[in-house]
Amino acid sequence: MKAKTRQIRVGNVPVGGDAPCAVQSMCNTDTRDAGATLDQIGALAAAGCEIVRCAVPDMAAAEALGAIKRQSPIPVIADIHFDYKLALKVLEGGIDGLRLNPGNIGERWKVEEVVAAARERLVPIRIGVNAGSLEKELLQKYGHPTAEAMVESALGHVRILEELGYDQIKISLKASDVPKTVAAYRLLAQRVDYPLHIGITEAGTTFSGTIKSAVGLGILLADGIGDTMRVSLTGDPVDEVRVGFEILKALNLRQKGINLVSCPTCGRCQINLIGVAEEVEKRLSCIDAHLTVAVMGCVVNGPGEAREADVGIAGGRGEGLLFRNGEIVRKVPEADMADALIAEVEKILAEKH
Repeated sequence: MKAKTRQIRVGNVPVGGDAPCAVQSMCNTDTRDAGATLDQIGALAAAGCEIVRCAVPDMAAAEALGAIKRQSPIPVIADIHFDYKLALKVLEGGIDGLRLNPGNIGERWKVEEVVAAARERLVPIRIGVNAGSLEKELLQKYGHPTAEAMVESALGHVRILEELGYDQIKISLKASDVPKTVAAYRLLAQRVDYPLHIGITEAGTTFSGTIKSAVGLGILLADGIGDTMRVSLTGDPVDEVRVGFEILKALNLRQKGINLVSCPTCGRCQINLIGVAEEVEKRLSCIDAHLTVAVMGCVVNGPGEAREADVGIAGGRGEGLLFRNGEIVRKVPEADMADALIAEVEKILAEKH
């Protein structure tokens, strides 16, 4: 059961409460290049991304972000460190959210100015604690970045905002170490009811980062922890979105897009199942509708899985049976399997509309 948290809004996207876990990503373009950044945001939105974050390293980036926000199809969060003037500039430009640690902004009056501007526009602030950048006093106290140290850091930043009467807050506690990240979120979830942004930071390349993220985020989501999430990969941000939705789909928490079921193949398989499955997955990747599509390679589990899917192929020797809603449609030659599956999916979508 999902942990009960307060609900805030990032632009038009509800985060927390009974809202589904929102999938977000971060642009890796130079924010000062508004055209390139908007192109990437468009690709992310097409992949299903619901919130996007952009780095704001200087005033030129802060100014460009206003134009980016006005043309973005999805809410935009500004990632701010150290300089309160950058936060004020992006708030003036209509940003949907801030990622900002008030303890890193400097004197209290600077934090007060940022909070006043955020309050005026009802812009939420995410406190983002990373194991790699904990305060020196906490490292001295705990010896190294522990889960307890991360939670204490987060609560210290939260306290600053609460003292200023601001509660439009969400929190993240990220480390590259999966067990440490999980432990930190579990501790924090017992202490606060603010919405939690979950992620495994610096998780790695698309291959290794996907595995670490699936393990860590899967554990947290199964615990009911997580109101919004980012899969952090060294690669194309579009892959972060795809992996994020696959993690949620695996736990039956979101049902966006095709659920592909395909067997791992074995010595019984007498068709090029890997090629068929990869082609089907690629060609159906842009479909938002929730359908289960099975690509199976032998007579042991194939017919059963294919029958349970909305559409499925159960392979034999150089051919396969095409199923729809448990019923055999026809026999299909191996060369036509992918086309036949895609055509049947398209029929279902056309009928639904």
